[in-house]
Amino acid sequence: MCCGLAALLGILVHVSVTNQTVGEARGRALDRLTEVTASYEEGDRLPPGAGVDLPGLPAALRELATDGHRGTMVGDQDTHPTMWAAGPAGRGRAIAVQFDYAQGAHAIDALDRAIVWSSALAIGATLLVGAFAVTRVTRRLHATARVARRISAGDLDARVNDPRTVHDFRGVHDPRTVVDARTQRPPRPQDEVAAVAGALDTMAASLQSKLLSEQRFTADVAHELRTPLTGLHAAAELLPPGRPTELVRDRVAALRTLTEDLLEISRLDAGRERLELDSEPLAPLAGRVVRASGTETGVQVVRDTRVETDRRRLERVLGNLVANAHKHGRVPVVLTVDGPVVTVRDHGDGYPEYLLEHGPQRFRTEGGSKGHGLGLTIALGQAEVLGARLLFANAPDGGALATLTLPQDEEGQRAERAEREDGEERDEGAGRKGREGRGTRNGRGSRDGRNDRRGQKDGYGRNDGYGDGGP
Repeated sequence: MCCGLAALLGILVHVSVTNQTVGEARGRALDRLTEVTASYEEGDRLPPGAGVDLPGLPAALRELATDGHRGTMVGDQDTHPTMWAAGPAGRGRAIAVQFDYAQGAHAIDALDRAIVWSSALAIGATLLVGAFAVTRVTRRLHATARVARRISAGDLDARVNDPRTVHDFRGVHDPRTVVDARTQRPPRPQDEVAAVAGALDTMAASLQSKLLSEQRFTADVAHELRTPLTGLHAAAELLPPGRPTELVRDRVAALRTLTEDLLEISRLDAGRERLELDSEPLAPLAGRVVRASGTETGVQVVRDTRVETDRRRLERVLGNLVANAHKHGRVPVVLTVDGPVVTVRDHGDGYPEYLLEHGPQRFRTEGGSKGHGLGLTIALGQAEVLGARLLFANAPDGGALATLTLPQDEEGQRAERAEREDGEERDEGAGRKGREGRGTRNGRGSRDGRNDRRGQKDGYGRNDGYGDGGP
């Protein structure tokens, strides 16, 4: 707008001054033409620069004069600017006068140059100042947007801390003094960007405070429930055998499991979990998880590898995925190890739409299915602690599919690169033979489905193509 205004003012000044200069020159030319015409009619001698049908008279002005009109015109034929004035002289002739117009033309040219340079200087200064001001504003807006994205990603400690929104507490020396930030004046005048940044910081602080309160409440409730539940569990063990005793023990066990899950979720929400990393072979660990679950889960090892992980947390993730597959899906349930990628698949109705879109949600289950919706929530939280990626999807031919991608240690990465290079050099027959040999070493059983002794020991024996996975 400033640049457009400068250009518009320059054009207006040019037009105004040009009209004024040309108008004055035309007035003088017409006055002189009147004097020359009077002298011509009286028969006096005409002064220099005046005469009838003077050479160089513009054709348009000559035609105007022969038609009985008077007019003026700046000649464009000569290199020297000349102002012409002409009028009728009778019998188809034109009487004209001319005088030097160079001073007026030079004045207009000088004015045009001054306008151009001053406009360029004004536009340049405006652009520099505007770019500096806009860059500062856009930089602050981009910083606010980055903080908003960090908050949406879960980093509730992120703050903009715009200097125009930071309050000055330097006058307060007593740390026990409570200062209301709303009564303090900011050190700089606030603008719209500062208002947005302050609102974002306030929202983040309020959201963080509420979440921390909920986390503390959940942790406190779960912790307070542990003591009476421990006593209730001990009392249930003393009840005489019978169906009512089994029901009581079953409900007490379910309540204890729920309490432990709530405590684990509160620890995950607090972000204070510490990893105990170690290099672990993935296939044997998956086999132990399946055996410990006591379910008929098949284990398929396409390619084993070593991963650097926290064994206890990884077992917790896989155990929850296997338990969820049996609780909410249908058999057969298969756990597949393919390098650092572990998949757990059932053949049920698949994950609900809300879970695929928003992820696991606490205390939300579909239909009349049992559970509290905490198993997958804990699995996802523990996977994030491990630095792994847990994705939920539905298989094209039906069934739920959970994919866990783990970070490999250096040894596992080297082994994978070496195996990939060897696989490119081997032919198809040698590759098939190598896969059969690897399946025998892992104890996956013979082709007729019977488990050999090693398969029973390692828990990789398969039955009907899936394996019993039992203890």
